[in-house]
Amino acid sequence: MAKGTIRGSRPRGCMRRLLRLPVWLFRLRLGWLLGRRFLMIEHKGRTSGLRRYVVVEVVRHDRRANSYVVASGWGHKADWYRNIRVTPEVRVTVGVRRFDARAVPLSLAESRRELCAYALAHPVAFAALTRVMLGERDVACEHVAELLPVVVLAKR
Repeated sequence: MAKGTIRGSRPRGCMRRLLRLPVWLFRLRLGWLLGRRFLMIEHKGRTSGLRRYVVVEVVRHDRRANSYVVASGWGHKADWYRNIRVTPEVRVTVGVRRFDARAVPLSLAESRRELCAYALAHPVAFAALTRVMLGERDVACEHVAELLPVVVLAKR
């Protein structure tokens, strides 16, 4: 694998079904089982116009602004990220709470700041993320921000 790229293609088969399991937990109103570290984004497909769902890990929750910061673990080519770039109006589910939000991609400088703060707060999770997504263990958070776009989900 070339250094500095997202490893592999999108998951298929059994792995895809396994990774989609959290979506079904949220849709069955069991998202609270995943705690506050994960949320579900309901978004509109950019070509089909159909409702789509993705569960992502929360990088940071800003209680004052009532917003959540998340990162696209599969990079700029992730379907959900490409969809929210076209239609930023989304519905977010955290636990059993739902709200309408606007998805706003952060600048590279803001993404670096968010991911470096996440790496300090959750070093084990950050190491696992870089190992799974990039195939490397010790990657600087500044470098990861160049590969994984970061989005803020602000309540409307």
